[in-house]
Amino acid sequence: MSPLDELRALVERLTPSGGTAERTVKSAAWLASQNVVGRGLQLGFLAVLARLIGPGELGLVGIGLLTLSATRRFTTIGLNHALIQKVEDDIDGHLNTTWVLEIGRGVLISAVLLLVAPFVGEAFFGEPRAVRLIQALGLSPLILGFRNPGIVYFQKDLDFHKQFVYKIGGDTTQFAVGAGYALVHPTAWAFVFGFVAADVAKLLISYAIHGYRPSPSFDLDVAKELVDYGKWLTGSSILYFLYSEGDDAFVGWFLTPTALAYYQYTYRFSNAPATELTQVITSVMFPAFSKLQSDEEELRNAFGKTLRMATLIAFPSAIGIAAVAPEFILTVFGEEWMPAVPAMQVLAFYGLMRAIARTFGPVWEAIGRPDYVTKLSALRVLLIAVFIYPMTDAFGIVGTALTVTTIFVFPMLPLDVYITSRAIDMPVRSIAYEFVYPLLASVPMGLVVWYLGRISPFGSLVSLILLVAVGVAVFGVNVLFLQLVSGWNVTTDFQRIYRNLAA
Repeated sequence: MSPLDELRALVERLTPSGGTAERTVKSAAWLASQNVVGRGLQLGFLAVLARLIGPGELGLVGIGLLTLSATRRFTTIGLNHALIQKVEDDIDGHLNTTWVLEIGRGVLISAVLLLVAPFVGEAFFGEPRAVRLIQALGLSPLILGFRNPGIVYFQKDLDFHKQFVYKIGGDTTQFAVGAGYALVHPTAWAFVFGFVAADVAKLLISYAIHGYRPSPSFDLDVAKELVDYGKWLTGSSILYFLYSEGDDAFVGWFLTPTALAYYQYTYRFSNAPATELTQVITSVMFPAFSKLQSDEEELRNAFGKTLRMATLIAFPSAIGIAAVAPEFILTVFGEEWMPAVPAMQVLAFYGLMRAIARTFGPVWEAIGRPDYVTKLSALRVLLIAVFIYPMTDAFGIVGTALTVTTIFVFPMLPLDVYITSRAIDMPVRSIAYEFVYPLLASVPMGLVVWYLGRISPFGSLVSLILLVAVGVAVFGVNVLFLQLVSGWNVTTDFQRIYRNLAA
């Protein structure tokens, strides 16, 4: 059998099929692969730009992305979530209305960005050079509004092998166009051209890989049904922007675009493992949980296994990133970015909190309580608003990072655990139990890596490679030891995942 035939056989074997459990595991494998490849392309692209155009230009990009994100978040109506949550498998009757609504939203966002760009760039951030960037980025929602609405089936039916093609096609285009432009013209426009080119690629791919063809028809009853479900998601989306990117906006306004670049880059790279884990969990487990919403016992079991996998990855990732941050920054970004190291170390633990907390949202949405997300987000925004100014004024971007991380540790995560416990009748101790062993396995690993990094005689690149290898080995040994001396067992879960993949 030729290598091509072997690859084709492997793809066919991993194509989601069978029952919900098997489809979920195979879909998770595709989504994890998508996130590894996609995030690698995205972070590689950002690393290239960090080297070629520097933090000053990237600060302008940050202003543009913040403005785009704000308009998107404030106009989110949760259409795809509403379609995925529906029990019915066939949702074709809803897709034309969804398409029209998305086109209208894209036109609205683009128009708003065209008009507000001078105010945001010049008046708010004091950066006239950001005005044209903001207006150009406004093409993105206009292009994506015309996507094939049939791609919602990729998530609803757990067909993530198709989602893989859609997403990686866009990321590859962004890297090729943006990095190529940066080599010739090393300015902030390299990011903009890559970003918009990726959306054009996604638009074309959406029609190439799904057979549904929308038409401009509109059903008012369908629209009301979708918007009624999504109203809480609209609120939570607005609040999500305020607590997840409001700190970025504050840094850009209160400090400088360069400080904003330091903060955004350390956030993206320190949170990368958590971000990818979160995307796998929310994208795969939400439709899976929705299929189990009428069976509370199965829902509890599925949530427990999901949380176990999340903590097993999140704890060592966050602690390891904090330990190797100096070597990573120096190797990937260069000496110019070293002032960002302390913020990256703090934000690594913010990534840990995000990875854990985002396992709860899919459960709440699946049981029809998206309002939990909105209400808790409102509390979080309020707490950030109270503490972000004095902390940033005292400690710069490290103070900003400490604010968002500490609020997550208390009171937000305890509240997430308590509400989930009540919602699915699962004891708090059973949820908290899943945190203990990953923490015990990760802390000694982090201390070993941190100490070796301080005494390493090698250059930053060699040190980084060796420290990562040592961290993986020490964590693996710790996990095996804890399984031998306690009742904790993750090997069975991985064996089950393997069996479902091989089925």
